[in-house]
Amino acid sequence: MIEIDGSYGEGGGQILRTAVSLSAIIGEDIHVTNIRRNRPKEGLKPQHLTSIKTAAMLCDADIKGFFPGSTDIYFSPSEIKGVNDTISIGTAGSIPLLVQTIMPMAIFAKDKTKLRISGGTDVSWSPSIDYLKEVTLKALRIMGYQADITLIERGYYPKGGGIAEIEITPSILRGFYHPDENKSENNIIHGVSHCSRLPEHVAKRQAESAMKILNEIGKEAEIDITSDKFRSTGSGITLWSGLAGSVSIGKRGLPAEKVGEYAAKEMLDELLSGAEVDVHLADQLIPYMGLAGEGSFTVREVSNHCLTNMHITEKMLDVRFGINYGKEKKGPLEITVE
Repeated sequence: MIEIDGSYGEGGGQILRTAVSLSAIIGEDIHVTNIRRNRPKEGLKPQHLTSIKTAAMLCDADIKGFFPGSTDIYFSPSEIKGVNDTISIGTAGSIPLLVQTIMPMAIFAKDKTKLRISGGTDVSWSPSIDYLKEVTLKALRIMGYQADITLIERGYYPKGGGIAEIEITPSILRGFYHPDENKSENNIIHGVSHCSRLPEHVAKRQAESAMKILNEIGKEAEIDITSDKFRSTGSGITLWSGLAGSVSIGKRGLPAEKVGEYAAKEMLDELLSGAEVDVHLADQLIPYMGLAGEGSFTVREVSNHCLTNMHITEKMLDVRFGINYGKEKKGPLEITVE
């Protein structure tokens, strides 16, 4: 049994998501303690419980310590199988974060995995469903990963009610290396600015604010604007170009212009750095590179999430990562599988 300290590094749910997925892949039991010890409300929340339950469903795992607020669980996996099911997080819990839990293990299943998931598609402290589709999956396809995501209905905090479908095909991973096609796309920034049960001008103002900032430094942007009447109320904007993206979610009292401004400025930070992948994509790629056993990319900075994922991946797989600094510690950093 592999012992994992859930308070390591950033000490959030990412440790649990990565550990559970890799546990299923290598067929080793894990014991995770101090779960989310560094958070204001420690222990498992509803979205974590649903993620673990979904992962367990894919590999017929036995779980102990499976209850709200638990800081200590045992996860004992069996054979990974493909499933076709409907999952409800029950809150505005992040659909993309749930999907992150099962994505690595699903490609090792015997058959396709098809899930229809309800919850939050565009919530704070999480990739948006558009980011997952347009940035994460694009990067993973370079590694041979095969999956498709379909957005059916957006869900915002606090009501949730969003719906997305994902279909994952078993495949063999290859290393991730310097994606040249990324550079050719950096001239155009794509995006979607959306709102639900709010005046359409909210989504327009978000898009216009973002485009103004991007255009000022010569970046061309094409941002779709959507206004719907889904079950929940909210807004947001996701931008992407090549393997870089940014997400900004609207909230009460925050002007639409600020929502668009935040997304545009983060996007510019990524593109102007000259890095091959953005800061958030970097930590998502780590488990896949560990499973492939090879690969490298450059990133403008290494986040705590990334360092934590490196630690867990190294602990569970026979792999080591290296961080190579640029000359005089300037420019993008390179992360490699050693």
